[in-house]
Amino acid sequence: MPDKSMIVTSLSFKGQCREAFEFYATVLGGEITAAFPFGDGPPDMPIKPDYKEWLMHCWLQVGDYALMGADIPPEFGPNIDKPKNGFDVTFHSKDIEECKRVFAGLSEGGQVQMAFGETFWSPGYGNFTDKFGIPWMINAVPSADWRPAHMRGFE
Repeated sequence: MPDKSMIVTSLSFKGQCREAFEFYATVLGGEITAAFPFGDGPPDMPIKPDYKEWLMHCWLQVGDYALMGADIPPEFGPNIDKPKNGFDVTFHSKDIEECKRVFAGLSEGGQVQMAFGETFWSPGYGNFTDKFGIPWMINAVPSADWRPAHMRGFE
């Protein structure tokens, strides 16, 4: 974990946290620096045997940024099976080719809502829900001189 203060998105899963974070680490080029299963908790911690391999804490470091995650047993997260709503994990880069690669990798097996392409605010943007049910947005940060297609040639 970094030495400075930061805001980190924490993602909840129902038994797929380890698989999801290994997938994210591969696509994003990050490193899982912590992965603690419930079974490694204190001996008196009340946990069902089915959840002993589930992760109670996982940390993925990607450069100066991070994702945190955990598996949430249904009795503690009654809506864990419902689609995630009201947030997206967002990846931004000035490198449009990197954005295309991340979009293709993370959306594999998921559901694309908006295919990656130029918008009026970005040379490349797309969004999807990944195969683990996590909503993502991928956004190429435009250069100072970039203009959307409909404005090119009108300066």
